[in-house]
Amino acid sequence: MLRRKAILILFLCLAPAALAAEFSGESAYRFTEKAVSFGPRIPGSEALEKLRQYILSVLRPLGCEVTLDTFTARTPLGPVVMKNIIARFPGQSGRAVAITGHYDTKLFREFRFVGANDAGSSTGFLLEMARVLANRPRKDDVYLVWFDGEEAFIEWSPQDGLYGSRHLASRWSAEGVLWRLKALINVDMIGDKDLRILREANSSAALTNLVWQAARDLGYGRYFLNQEISIDDDHMPFVRAGVRSVNLIDFDYGPNHSWWHTEHDTMDKLSPKSFQIVGEVVLESLRRLESW
Repeated sequence: MLRRKAILILFLCLAPAALAAEFSGESAYRFTEKAVSFGPRIPGSEALEKLRQYILSVLRPLGCEVTLDTFTARTPLGPVVMKNIIARFPGQSGRAVAITGHYDTKLFREFRFVGANDAGSSTGFLLEMARVLANRPRKDDVYLVWFDGEEAFIEWSPQDGLYGSRHLASRWSAEGVLWRLKALINVDMIGDKDLRILREANSSAALTNLVWQAARDLGYGRYFLNQEISIDDDHMPFVRAGVRSVNLIDFDYGPNHSWWHTEHDTMDKLSPKSFQIVGEVVLESLRRLESW
């Protein structure tokens, strides 16, 4: 009897680690496919609301704390109600890491833009990350954030674009959440079959080095290049607020970047392997961030 109890206690102690899910690129791809199936997902649209409800339906059984960050954005087309989705997976340290991406697509009237890579891939990636984090022990809080309103309605400018991230950075600053953040990792356009992620020049050098070293150690160095690119993306409001942030983006999509913001941004251009690579690198980066 004592031996059986000892075995049971050992099993219970090991269960959280043993049951921890591994990141599946195939699963992330399927989540992305589901997001894309709703069609163009413009802020304020019925399609985006349907996707939002789908995201919430996936998150609620996972045991995380889910909140909708609702606000009204002033856009060139008038006021638009937007909703960031925030899932918090609690830790014990009092510190936190955020993994973010956007789930809206850009408005185009001349063609039907379904945005498989931009922003279906970040939507699906974050849903798979939520599935993995649900059964994984952690030291720090982990926030997963789906930003609304990343895309400009008319023309990219400080006032038109990054609506959701600008709002949340301001809100988290007022609430004191920013000062608990060790790091923020933003993902955007990470599903491309020909994955080539460059070092984003506005990102934290220390955090970028950590992520790139994790990629090299996992054998994925050829997908994380040392060439630099400067991209204004959802990490920038947090960079400006003093948060160590990194933007993981493959901004070379199709021949001469010809598939970006066109009708050619469809699921056949994406690969589960690319999701797998980025997922493993982000999870390993999370593990290393625990010692920061």
